Amino acid sequence: MTKPIKIVTDSSVQLTPEEIKENNITIIPLSVEVNGKNYIDGEDISREELVEQLRKGNIPKTSQPAMGRFIDTFNELGKNGSQVLAILISDVLSGTFETALSAADMSDADVTVINSKSTDRGLAFQVLAAAKDAREGKTIAEIKEHCADIYSRTTVDVLVDNLDCLVAGGRVSRFAGALTKLINLKIIVRLNEHSLDVFTKGRSRKTFIKHCKELAEQHKDNPIQALSLSNVGTDPEFLEKIKETILPENSDASYLARLTSPIIMTHTGLNAVGVITLAESLKKLTLNTI
Repeated sequence: MTKPIKIVTDSSVQLTPEEIKENNITIIPLSVEVNGKNYIDGEDISREELVEQLRKGNIPKTSQPAMGRFIDTFNELGKNGSQVLAILISDVLSGTFETALSAADMSDADVTVINSKSTDRGLAFQVLAAAKDAREGKTIAEIKEHCADIYSRTTVDVLVDNLDCLVAGGRVSRFAGALTKLINLKIIVRLNEHSLDVFTKGRSRKTFIKHCKELAEQHKDNPIQALSLSNVGTDPEFLEKIKETILPENSDASYLARLTSPIIMTHTGLNAVGVITLAESLKKLTLNTI
């Protein structure tokens, strides 16, 4: 008889409270640092509170999750003999995956750790599929294969409205950050398997809409099944414009627009929008990087 499988993820994931409860998903909170003080995502600081910090000009930093928290969680979930499957944020964005691997080695439980190579709603697509598979009695190997398939159909693009957080995080030089602020430059980055790449830039939000039109065009023969606009306090009217640009009128794609997690806000900055799509079939979009 196959042992029960319990699903674990981290707080960068974009799941609704209902999805977390219905699928019995355990979430390990990550941490952010604001003005020298450490906050635990969802415990000491909410998404709304971090948006306010950004509006005040306070630039947060990410901090590594405590390994002990992973070990304790794995041991607790596995104490009845259950298998534990941890599906986590891309190692491009965080050291969480490596921390969890080390914790799994030290845990008494039977733990498998997956690098989702994604985050936010892209991570959620894999987590929700894994939870469904586990209920249906699928094996760890079958679930891993399913997660890989979902990753291959997922695109994570971020429309970055200002570069303050990217500069603070060392992903963009201070000189380049100052220059782009001077000319009001907007950029779009894509989360790839091994890198976070800038591939489009322009002088206004029209750059974002143009990119969304290109996404819609490239999905004409490969319909979008799900669209998420995870954002950092972006105005609802602009989010609606993005949605209408990407999804055709007759689309039956699921749609979610929510504040992203503090961890992602730390990378993207105020007014950023994560445009995250799940396509019907494997057909990675190809756009020229800059």
